[in-house]
Amino acid sequence: MGTLGNQIVLSRERRRFGRQCLFTDHNEMILSVQPSGRLRLKYILRNPIDERTQLSKQMALSTATTFTVGVEPHGMYHYEGGWNVKEVNVMDEEATLRYRKKIERDDSWGIEVNILLRQVMTISSQNNSINLFQDFFTDIPPDSGKGIKMPITAKSIQIYHDLWYPSRKLRACEWGTTEPWQFLLTYQDPKSALPDYNPPAMQLPDFGLENPNEFYRWDMDDSIRPVAHYNPRNWICSIAKVCMREEHYMVGGFKTGQVCFWNADENGPPKQVCPLEASHREETAALCWVHSKLNTEFYTGSLDGSVKYWDTRDLLMPVQEVLAEPWPGLEQIRQNSHGVTVLEFEYTIPVRYCIGSDMGWVFTCNRKGTVAPETIVGCFPMCVGPIRTLMRNPFFVKNFLIVGDWQMRVWSEEVKNNPSSFYFRRRHQVISGAWSTGRCSLFVLGDNRGTLEFWDLLMDQRRPIMNIKFPFPVVHLVFRPDGQVLAVSLGNGDCVLLRVEEGMRTATVKEKSLMMSMFEREISRCKLLEARVEETRLKKRLTAINIEEARKTLAKVEAKKAKKGAEKKPAEPRQEDEATILLRLIESDEEFTKALMDFNEVIDTITAKRSRRNNAIERTIFERYDIHI
Repeated sequence: MGTLGNQIVLSRERRRFGRQCLFTDHNEMILSVQPSGRLRLKYILRNPIDERTQLSKQMALSTATTFTVGVEPHGMYHYEGGWNVKEVNVMDEEATLRYRKKIERDDSWGIEVNILLRQVMTISSQNNSINLFQDFFTDIPPDSGKGIKMPITAKSIQIYHDLWYPSRKLRACEWGTTEPWQFLLTYQDPKSALPDYNPPAMQLPDFGLENPNEFYRWDMDDSIRPVAHYNPRNWICSIAKVCMREEHYMVGGFKTGQVCFWNADENGPPKQVCPLEASHREETAALCWVHSKLNTEFYTGSLDGSVKYWDTRDLLMPVQEVLAEPWPGLEQIRQNSHGVTVLEFEYTIPVRYCIGSDMGWVFTCNRKGTVAPETIVGCFPMCVGPIRTLMRNPFFVKNFLIVGDWQMRVWSEEVKNNPSSFYFRRRHQVISGAWSTGRCSLFVLGDNRGTLEFWDLLMDQRRPIMNIKFPFPVVHLVFRPDGQVLAVSLGNGDCVLLRVEEGMRTATVKEKSLMMSMFEREISRCKLLEARVEETRLKKRLTAINIEEARKTLAKVEAKKAKKGAEKKPAEPRQEDEATILLRLIESDEEFTKALMDFNEVIDTITAKRSRRNNAIERTIFERYDIHI
């Protein structure tokens, strides 16, 4: 019984030894647990063959194939070298001796032999000083040359699956600043708005509120259970962001166009939601926090073309609203505005923010503007399709990364009319991109075929330095603030964390200066091209003005020539008008002429009498009596 482990030890007093042991057998219920029917309904039968787990052992396989090299020894006996004279037979000793004496009597023979001897002695000394079969530098440690060659790799460290099955749509990922080991994953289920919606199954029934539109905050050390959950109630959350300066504040946008506010430290529904009459007309597609004293202000953009300025202390009405309209006037027209897809703001430039539209345009805006012409400073057509990513370089904030349709652009604010400096066109549609927060020259791109590309402007500007293939489209990319980890959001709802090597997450002072000079060179090139275009336009304008002046001058000369030609021709008889005909009839009538002359004489006589009339001027009473007052 002892070997099986089911032994019983009895202890008794010594005075009781020798007595008979009496055992009794009776039934006693200690605990009774009845099966729960509610838990039985939540039990999910799944095939264990297709079960995915992250707790398996890490295994690796390495293979090496060596090639056989065949070596054959060959020897050569060199008796007479450098003989290239066809006239002299090599086999005839007398002929070769005479020819050799002839060459030795030449003046240049000694100089050529001296040069040849010096080269031969140098090569011989090298062969004698270095042993080709000896191992050199064996005393140097193998890690001394580690930094000479930079490894270009990225390893997967964690995969985070959606808690709902089938998986929902993953919109974006955002890292924390004060807690860089945590990140926020925003999910949405667009089918939940349909009347015949069948909700998916929750894999953690004891976590959250069983709302298919919930999104979670995760920890890097735990890929099974999230840290916190946020419930948007009956709305579908399209975007959510945590304030960079105050991580207790989090705002989100709904598919209905409304805006809400969460306390990031508390789970559950939002604290405030704006009313429907003050919200956007369509889905809230973009959101960004801006600089303020209390860290409570942010911008939201929608596909209806409006950009609204909010304050979390009062969400009843936006503080300001502007339409993303190219070259706006004092009265904006909504039908001319572009849908907003991306909003970008940099805390080091608190006055400016940028807008990316669904028509491929980029708008640079001024926060201090009160009307639309003062707010929208510039607008530039960049892409054919909607702009997916608009991000500033963390080291050179005046340079942007633009991702849209089938291309990626790097452009600068300093060039007004032609801001693009780099173009990278791809075969497949690019839907995501991000600058590295650790290395100034590194950025990543993701396309709809699941290809993740790493680009380095200092290494190669024609092809990526590394590619990683995923089975699903890469919908969103973001680096951790220290640049060591890259979060890759996939189209199936999974989020993959990649840890990049040391050389890909740090930048030296020399590399920063090289990038600065490269950006300055490209900006100067763009300015020269812009000046050349302006010069060409001015030249065309002046050419058109000169052509018009020449045409007018030629027309005047031709008019003068035509006038001179008309003067030289004989005058044609003019046709008499009615007045001339009447005057000629009066002159031909003698009686009428005599009566007219008599009438003129009478008029002259009356005029002469009037000119000889004497007018007597009477004096007043004061003048008669010479009265002076």
